[in-house]
Amino acid sequence: MSLAQVHHISAAPGDAEGTGRFTAVGPGVSAALLAELEPLVRYALPDGASHRPADAELRSLPQAFTYAVLSDGSRVVGRTAPARGDGTAPVRFHTHAVHLPPGVPLPGGRLPVEAWRSPHWVSATPVGGGALSDPLGLLPPGPAPVREGLDDFAVSRGPWLAAVLADLRRASEEEAPAGGPVVLVEKQNADVARWLGLAAVTLPRESVERLTFTTYTRRPGSSPLRVVGAPPEDAAAAREAGLRVHVCAERPPVDGTADAWARTAARVWRSRAPELFEEARGLPGDPFAAGPLAVIALCAGVALGPEERAAAAGWAAKRPYALDAKRTGQLVEALTSPGIDDRTGSEFDAVGRLFGALDGRCPASVTAPLAAMLVTEAVRGGNGSLELPRRDAFVGPEGEAIAGVLAPEILTELENGAGGGLPVARTVQLLRVARLLGVNGRGVLPEVVERLARTILTEADGSEGAPAFAPALLELLDEQFDARTALLGALDRIAPDDPGAVARFLERVALPFTGTQALPHLRMCAEAPGAMTTLGRDRTAVWHRVLRAAGLSPFAEPLVLRTAVGLVWEDRAPTVEEARLLLEAATSDAHRAAGTWARLVDAALGAPADTEDGTALAHDLLRAFPQEIGGRERAALQLLELCRDLRTGAPEPGWTEQVRTLRDRAAPLEPAIQERAFTALVERLLAPDRPGAELYAFVRSDDPDLIAAYDRAARTEPTRIRLRTHPAYAADCFTHWTAHPHAGTAWTTTAAALLDEVLRPAVRGMTAEAVAEVEETVGRTGSSGRANAFRDWNRSRALGRLGRRIAGRVRRG
Repeated sequence: MSLAQVHHISAAPGDAEGTGRFTAVGPGVSAALLAELEPLVRYALPDGASHRPADAELRSLPQAFTYAVLSDGSRVVGRTAPARGDGTAPVRFHTHAVHLPPGVPLPGGRLPVEAWRSPHWVSATPVGGGALSDPLGLLPPGPAPVREGLDDFAVSRGPWLAAVLADLRRASEEEAPAGGPVVLVEKQNADVARWLGLAAVTLPRESVERLTFTTYTRRPGSSPLRVVGAPPEDAAAAREAGLRVHVCAERPPVDGTADAWARTAARVWRSRAPELFEEARGLPGDPFAAGPLAVIALCAGVALGPEERAAAAGWAAKRPYALDAKRTGQLVEALTSPGIDDRTGSEFDAVGRLFGALDGRCPASVTAPLAAMLVTEAVRGGNGSLELPRRDAFVGPEGEAIAGVLAPEILTELENGAGGGLPVARTVQLLRVARLLGVNGRGVLPEVVERLARTILTEADGSEGAPAFAPALLELLDEQFDARTALLGALDRIAPDDPGAVARFLERVALPFTGTQALPHLRMCAEAPGAMTTLGRDRTAVWHRVLRAAGLSPFAEPLVLRTAVGLVWEDRAPTVEEARLLLEAATSDAHRAAGTWARLVDAALGAPADTEDGTALAHDLLRAFPQEIGGRERAALQLLELCRDLRTGAPEPGWTEQVRTLRDRAAPLEPAIQERAFTALVERLLAPDRPGAELYAFVRSDDPDLIAAYDRAARTEPTRIRLRTHPAYAADCFTHWTAHPHAGTAWTTTAAALLDEVLRPAVRGMTAEAVAEVEETVGRTGSSGRANAFRDWNRSRALGRLGRRIAGRVRRG
């Protein structure tokens, strides 16, 4: 069909309309479409251009080649070129355009940019009924002239290629991206057309047809097109307008693009292999995914970067069926090339997935280089995230060759790391690779596993949730019976010393210890969290349940006691009641072997002062562990035992001296034990049946802390009640509180205060008969002078007079 053509010429000076006019319009082009077209073909001279150019200058002015889509879906392809005008307008700008109705393609299925150098564009409106030229229909067959020299142009624009192609790809999307057109700044607008020629070859056809453009404009910010060419003088204004500007006339850009497809396309162009784009479009997948193009490029020998190689391997791993045997071999050869020295972790991961996809689908000779590359990286590169090949990938000469190279390196690193410092993931990886290659590591396994067990607990305690090394560790235990047995045994040996860490680890990582190994400590650690959840705060019940999980009696394996105590009480001491149950649950020999006797001692020493069973526990511990308990702890327990004897038995004479001596030996003494000991001593000294010698020794010690405790005990309500209701007791206290006038300051001050503040109120509250009984008892047990002193004291209200009278009358008596 014949396509309508349009001719437009710029306005001449003096024209009523300053926008130019259409000089010829073909059928079917409405006035509304002409109104849309007119702003697209306006032309402005470059800066510095002469308004009266010579012929050579006129020919050098830029031509604007434009492709636009109009509002009704129709399209326009046209060229605006400077032309010689008349005297009043030496330069006019003539537009020759072809209108394509909606749905009508270019003749021969050509792309718009291919008409750029059509020889049939005219610079003047046809006169009269002359035949119209056909710039689209008369294009020469085969590749259009615009494609000639694109390889050289692409190489010359190498630094800008990836960034420009990335922006042209985005500009060709179905929905035009926001932010205005992509601006290509070139000194020659023909180079803008060449950029569009690169896009026509690189992008899929449907994308190219959406890429509206003009090769020259002085108003890039107001253009509705997707790509525009601009002279260098307009670059700054375009940047200020927020447009994507590529100034290809300046020094190369420093920053690259993150678009892997665009980087791959750029490498293809620099390798002068544009035919690869068409091949890549024959592969399945997203046309702008880097994978298909990267696969074709690698198969053709194009050197790519690590991200592009990773994209190729990842794409092929998902679609191993998409490549024939030849291309698969070429891809493997390219990925495993010994000349590559910039591989990354993501690339190795992708290669690992590719190996998994090809393994079993392709001959071993094809996959062997991939397997060798992966295990070499695992050993030398330390990439712990690699998916390792199966063991049968190394059967045959290829496997023996790689094993011969890597085995010494593996064993050396395992041996050197046995002293510590080798992370869990690395150790696990080396052990797994050693098995894959058939490396004999039995000689180093015990030491390696012992160190691995401790490192596992250290690293696991520093992470939340399951540690990162857990999947690889479980695979190791599943693959290697010897390693599993040795590691579980090592963890079981560690558990008694740090059961909490082992329990926390087992709660995050379910180790397979359900086999024939006893592993009593691991089983206890695994049982503990559930027992605590079920039984709550009943720690004794939790302890029994955890102990049962061991499957061994404490008599047969005393260390289960240590593990159970560590799991239930962690770093806290048991209560006295719990400690007595623990002591009764096993023999002293078992506790001695397990070291749990120290926890029982802590329970006794840390008991509150009002805990009655604490003294009995101290008594039992001193007899059960006479050799183990020593130093400060022994003295503190002996002090508790003395408390027991003071309250319930007949302690050895010299109570005060014993308390003071044991207190000093037990320094720093727990406040609760000191309070208990002092209270037991002074309560016994305040008892009616106390030996006088003990009270005398107490008074003569003049120990301020002991005498202060005596003062507090004497002021308690039970003592006050006894003073009021037992005249004989009141007489006894009067006698003793007045019997040592020459004792130290602490005692004399305290005794005087007790007489005035405790005994006097008690005596005043007695009946006359009771007071008389007190006086009679004082005289009978003391002397007549002391009886007179009591009588005088009872009448006196002044403590000073009391002291003087008591002292005088005692001497006279």
